[in-house]
Amino acid sequence: MNFASDNTSAAAPEIMAAISAANGGSAMPYGQDSIMERVRARLREVFEAPEAAVYLVATGTAANALSCAILTQPWGAIFCHRNAHIEEDECGAPEFYTGGSKLVLIDGAHAKMPPEALRAAIAHTARAGVHNVQRGMVSITNATENGTVYSAPEVAALCAVARNFGLPVHMDGARFTNALVAAGCTPAEMTWKAGVDVLSFGGTKNGCLGVEAVIIFDPAKAWEFELRRKRGGHLFSKHRFLSAQMEAYLTNDLWLDLARRANRAAARLSLGVKALPGASLTHPTEGNTVFAQWPRAGHKHAHAAGAAYYFWPFDQSLEGPPEAPLAARLVCSWSTSAAEVDQFLALIARS
Repeated sequence: MNFASDNTSAAAPEIMAAISAANGGSAMPYGQDSIMERVRARLREVFEAPEAAVYLVATGTAANALSCAILTQPWGAIFCHRNAHIEEDECGAPEFYTGGSKLVLIDGAHAKMPPEALRAAIAHTARAGVHNVQRGMVSITNATENGTVYSAPEVAALCAVARNFGLPVHMDGARFTNALVAAGCTPAEMTWKAGVDVLSFGGTKNGCLGVEAVIIFDPAKAWEFELRRKRGGHLFSKHRFLSAQMEAYLTNDLWLDLARRANRAAARLSLGVKALPGASLTHPTEGNTVFAQWPRAGHKHAHAAGAAYYFWPFDQSLEGPPEAPLAARLVCSWSTSAAEVDQFLALIARS
């Protein structure tokens, strides 16, 4: 029963088989392999973007930080939610790779930026000219760090605000596919048709061994990305092993199937938690992550049985009144089974 993160799951068998198959013979390095040509063509087809530039890196941090670096200057502001992944989980990588850009944090319920709050933050920036950080770019995390999902119209509303100020938009899509299947729209509708300029398209959290795509819908930025990727140490020499993962991920809509499995498991878990006495959700469950609270006694039973998950916030203790609620984050992956969910629910239901 491991709900600590979708990063804890195994890679999907199809991904491992593709890596093994790619290991035969030789292949050109640094993204010149023939598999990458097919990956590029497939992602352009999936996103209905025949001119898009497509690159692969091994980590989400690299995808996000390098994407930000091509969209703003060192003196630029990166407008994002206070709980955005680039704020909470990147150890300052966007600031490092941009050469000093400042994250300007915006509040909003359930880790979603309201357009009016974004507009106010951008308008408030650079009011003293050279003395201030300048308006740079907007970054949207979808699915959010609180498990919620921006719909395509919600993305478009934020992009419209950015466009009013002449700013580009990045989407952090480490869990993009979970958001996409939850929103019920097309990849194009969620991204460039809504106004997104660059997407970090996640694979690692959704069944890959370690690969993320950066999709740049304006190819004019492609050469700068190539240079920054190399200079930043994220150009793989044996690139075919990244390409092989992404090709298998996209074959027969495996990427969508894996995300649906994870989302279904989270929905089952969410419904089960809500049915328990003294339990409730702390954020809506819209993707593959559940934020909930239930009595301390249930947590003790789960921990004693070896269940893995995080208290949210972290600074909570198993010591104290058994009826007192403690909050937690529970993440489901493509491999989370209904039996695993039901076993966990039975444990936390015990008083």
